[in-house]
Order: sequence, then C-alpha cells, then structure tokens
Amino acid sequence: MEILKMKDIVKTYQMGEEDQIVLKDIDLIINKGDFVSILGPSGSGKTTLMNIIGCLDVQTSGSYVLNNQEVDDLDESELAQIRNKEIGFVFQQFQLLQRLSALQNVELPLIYAKIPSKLRKEKAKEMLERVGLSEKVNSRPTQLSGGEQQRVAIARAMVTKPTILLADEPTGALDQKTGEQIMQLFTELNKEGKTIIMITHDEKIAKYASTRINILDGELTEVKYND
Repeated sequence: MEILKMKDIVKTYQMGEEDQIVLKDIDLIINKGDFVSILGPSGSGKTTLMNIIGCLDVQTSGSYVLNNQEVDDLDESELAQIRNKEIGFVFQQFQLLQRLSALQNVELPLIYAKIPSKLRKEKAKEMLERVGLSEKVNSRPTQLSGGEQQRVAIARAMVTKPTILLADEPTGALDQKTGEQIMQLFTELNKEGKTIIMITHDEKIAKYASTRINILDGELTEVKYND
C-alpha cells in the first residue's frame, strides 16, 4: 500500500540574484512497511529532501502526496497536525528536554495531541517498555547514556503511532556498538510493520534498510534493494 508519493519535486533557494537548485525532479514512492535509507554525502540534498518528507519545508514545484493527502494544499496549521500525527522524528542529537524525565519527554507529542493525562502516561510507559527502558522512566537525559537517550527519542517518535518514522543520522552521535543496537531496534520495529525512512551518509548504517536510495547533487542516482 502506497503511503508516500513524490513526483517531479524541485527545490530551489534564492542565492543573491540567482536560484540555486537543491533538488532536481525527484520521483519517490514508499509503501507501508518499507525500510528505506537515503544515502548521500554532505551537500547532496538529503537533508532538504528529509525536510520536505517531514513537512518541515515545502517544495518549489512538483507534487507530494502523504497518506492520500496532497501536502501542497495544506496550510501551516494543517502541516503541524501532519508532523504531530503522521510523522515521528528521530534526530542525531536526540533533542530531549533536559529538565524533563524520560516519561515526560515521551509524553510531549501526546500533550500537543490533547490526550488526557492518565492515558498519556500509560502510552508513554508502554513505549518506553517497548524500547527496553521500563526501569528508566523517571531518569532525566543527563542520567542516561547516549544509546538510552536515543531510545527515549525513538519512544517519543513512536508514541502517537505515526505513519512514518523519519530518522536523521540516528546513530551519528553514538559509538559503533551502541549504533548497532539502535539499528537492531529499528529493524525490529520495521518487522512489526513500522515504515521507516532513514537519512544517512554512512554506508554501513544504510545497509540495515531493505531499500537503499542514493542521492547526489540533488538527484536520485540509483535505487538499490539490499539482500
């Protein structure tokens, strides 16, 4: 089942008197349950593509349909709703609030979604248990290792049951062993049916995905299905 379709996506930025083309005629289809890595070096356009997928930015031209909704037609308030309900974000630097416990960090998207307090706590505890942190619910980020902080971030991204888990260099701030553990968690979540799109520059990390897409100079140069 198709959940994301991009057609002829172009993104340009004004640089002085000239337009700089960052993405060129991107065509992309992602189906429910896919695990896709978008691999490219710095400056390849992968972050811009991620921002458009995540409704953090809009394309200059072309069509983007997410879950049967034409994203181009949505206003800022509707885009915020999409970001909260349809897309779970996992960032390289975790983006946890230091003054809040692990449980409170995971609750945040549910607060924005106006979920009642009791149900919020139940859902947040359930997700922390799913990522192996049931004993760390009251710990603050400074009391957690890097890998544990990223697991809290994954729990937070998953708690609203989004259509897509969108991960930006999710192991970039972690050592190799911890990074492998996080990738194993992504693999498990994907086997359970979660659709994952991962942005990375690391070939070893990209291999965890079932589909690898290469991006270079704003163009998708190859789609490779991993064994």
